[in-house]
Amino acid sequence: MTPRESISVFDIFKIGVGPSSSHTLGPWKAALLFIDWLKQNDYLHRVTRMEILLYGSLAKTGKGHGTDIAVQLGLCGEYPETFDVELISSRISDIKTRNKLLLAGIQEIDFSPEKDILFLKNESLSFHPNGLTFRALLPHGEAYEQTYFSVGGGFVVKENNDGGNPKAAISLQFPIDSADDLLHWCRKTGLSIAEVVMENENCWRDEEETGKGVMRIWQTMRDCMYRGCNKGGELPGGLHVARRAFALNKKLLKGRTYADYNSWIAAIRDGGKDFAYILDWVSCFALGVNEENASFGRVVTAPTNGAAGVIPAVLQYYIVFLDGNTEEKIINFLLTASEIGCIFKKGATLSAAMGGCQAEIGVSSAMAAAGLTECLGGTQRQALMAAEITMEHHLGLTCDPVAGLVQIPCIERNTMGAVKAITASQLALQSNPDLAKVSLDTVVKTMWDTALDMNTKYKETADGGLAVHIPVNLPEC
Repeated sequence: MTPRESISVFDIFKIGVGPSSSHTLGPWKAALLFIDWLKQNDYLHRVTRMEILLYGSLAKTGKGHGTDIAVQLGLCGEYPETFDVELISSRISDIKTRNKLLLAGIQEIDFSPEKDILFLKNESLSFHPNGLTFRALLPHGEAYEQTYFSVGGGFVVKENNDGGNPKAAISLQFPIDSADDLLHWCRKTGLSIAEVVMENENCWRDEEETGKGVMRIWQTMRDCMYRGCNKGGELPGGLHVARRAFALNKKLLKGRTYADYNSWIAAIRDGGKDFAYILDWVSCFALGVNEENASFGRVVTAPTNGAAGVIPAVLQYYIVFLDGNTEEKIINFLLTASEIGCIFKKGATLSAAMGGCQAEIGVSSAMAAAGLTECLGGTQRQALMAAEITMEHHLGLTCDPVAGLVQIPCIERNTMGAVKAITASQLALQSNPDLAKVSLDTVVKTMWDTALDMNTKYKETADGGLAVHIPVNLPEC
């Protein structure tokens, strides 16, 4: 069977900006793709105005997810991996005040965010709910446009899949579309899941470069976690949600503060291994990451931004309380987790706009469970079993963000996903996979079937669930 797509660990884990991989990072990347298209066709220097049309879920929750902010920064030629998040407010304010945008950083055009970004809430494109069209207006009435789809986890597809992922054409040593494929290669070679993934990554770059890249992913995760756990105040957006990680962190450390990550972690480790103490820290880690995410902070899509706290929280649990603090163990954890994410992307979806929150928290929790299980000495089958157990108990989880913000219930759900991953790992490690009644491939298919059956109002539209039962008085998009 020909693989659907060759996906790297760095496609699943992407450094970017919160609060949403599909509604912020994806549209940002789509804007950059459109800039490249204008350059390739020699249109850039002729553009006088721009219009952006947002459809479906992007239109309904785009304001709360910062879609309008993302497309403006992308059109300016800024990159989400490197743009200074402290400058977001001033840059967007400058565009709004001057009604001017520096297209690709070189071509100044007239641009009014209120008039030129259109939230078409009652229109949706057939390919995917997260559609957006960029329209470049040239002198003498000329106009050129391109449509893109943000399909979840920061992945972007051009209309008709034109110029899709260039990695898809690469032939991997161990092609994998399913959990059965992965298990086949593990059995045939005797390699662990992480080792199989590393062999595939060697098709793109050498092992040393991959290792450095994965450690950079972890360092970004841990820095985000440290900031989130040591920063108080209120989240932006108008819901007046207080940051909770800061208060919990302070309580657990008995009011002490630490100026750097290493001394902070040493203090946490010195607190012991009481069950309640560990559980509180897992929750604190997850809260910290997603409160940073909700504040347009620097985060790692894992595999989405809305679920960005699960994997860092579980990996931090492994590092602090289970002696997982070596580069080799951290790399193996993330490589194993990434392959589970790939399997869900190929067999189902990573998009809440397609599948509800089971596609975000559910997938991230399954990834974390598999990574933890293999790192704790579990077999490949036990790691896959842990992923299956986790997703089985996320099936049907809806996405109903209050006011379209990635805050309620999104942030708390990361704590639940992290705890479920740890529980699933423990269950799998104490179980015989021969006796399992449900395979990971079965639960992937079930998740996709559930996604197709789910009512649209529970798919990141803020039209159902908590989003319509919690009164808010925020301005309309």
